[in-house]
Formats: sequence, structure tokens, C-alpha cells
Amino acid sequence: MSILASRLDPVHAVFQCDVPAGDAWLHRLAAGQTLRMLDLEGNQAVDTLFFNAADPAERYSAQDTIRAQGNLYLTAGTQLLSNEGRVMLTITADTCGRHDTLGGACAAESNQIRYALDKWPMHSCRDSFLLACAHSRGLLTKRDLPANINFFMNVPVTTEGRLSFEDGISDAGKYVEMQAAMPVLVLVSNCPQLNNPCNAYNPTPIRMLVWD
Repeated sequence: MSILASRLDPVHAVFQCDVPAGDAWLHRLAAGQTLRMLDLEGNQAVDTLFFNAADPAERYSAQDTIRAQGNLYLTAGTQLLSNEGRVMLTITADTCGRHDTLGGACAAESNQIRYALDKWPMHSCRDSFLLACAHSRGLLTKRDLPANINFFMNVPVTTEGRLSFEDGISDAGKYVEMQAAMPVLVLVSNCPQLNNPCNAYNPTPIRMLVWD
């Protein structure tokens, strides 16, 4: 776990918006731009995917990223690799210290299996991803959704090799920044999950900032 603060000033950001809890966000980053995800109220998981903006068939690969760094968790200095083994982005600042890339996105099916049959209708990150794909003007479809990153989410691996969805380790005002090494599409679901403590049972907005 590596804590590294940023020197970037929000006053100089070229783009800024807040993403409400449960909403999707699709944005294009130019090569060299830096994206900050800011946890406004604390303990808010942000499910995230990255795609090569010129060819979305090239996308973030959890397997390649984990193998290259020899670590299950993402933190400052981590290079996010594509399924073609190329660096897509590098985490350049991180005040949370550790992020999950194993837990995946919540879905109607997983809510039903993990929690209760009546959880099926609850909104999920999978729903948000699919909705964003439907509004992407043909850029993305559900076939383009690989395993995602869960920024700010705490998913320890037990000694038995199982995943445990635990209370978050992020606080209000903590953030993670990453610089794009190529033009990328950023697809985010600001997680609406209410059945485990990943959002402190209270999903909240996040803020996105971009610098040139």
C-alpha cells in the first residue's frame, strides 16, 4: 500500500463533474491527461473500466496488470495494462492506498445469489455499465465488459483464498489519480450496492476532475 499525494490544483482542472450514486459516466481522456476520482463523503466504491479510444477491443486487463506488478491490489505507481500488454494508464497519486481489481461488478444475478431472492430488482453496477453502453452510439456493447477495477473498495483475500467484501478504507476527500498513456475511454459506475459494506450502506456521489 502506497500513499502519495498529488501536486495538481483543482483550480487548474480543465474538466470537473460530480457523478451521483448509482449513475454511469463515460468520458474520453486524451493521452497525457490526468484523471482524479475524488471520494466526496468516504467509503464509496467506483467500478471502472478503461478502453483504447481508437479500438475498444483493447481494454483494461486485470490478469495482465496483476501478473506484471506481482500484486493483487492497485496503488500509486501501478501501471494499468491492456489485454494487449500495453500501458493504458499509470496511477500517479493515491491517498487511499489500495484498490480492488478482483471483486468485479455487482449484478442482479450476484445480488440474488449472495444475499436474497428479492434483491434481484435492485440497481447494480452491471445495469449502469449496460445503460452506458446503450447510450455510447455504438462504441461499446455488453460484449466489451471485462473484469473491472473497484476504486476505493476493500476486498481482502482470506487465507483460504476467498474474497471478503469488507468496510471501506477510504475517507471523505481521499482520491486516486491516473495519467493516460494513450487515448482512453473511461467507463464508470458509481456503485449503488446496499447489501454489503463497500459503500457503508449509503452510496454517495463522487467527483471527477481532469487536467491537461
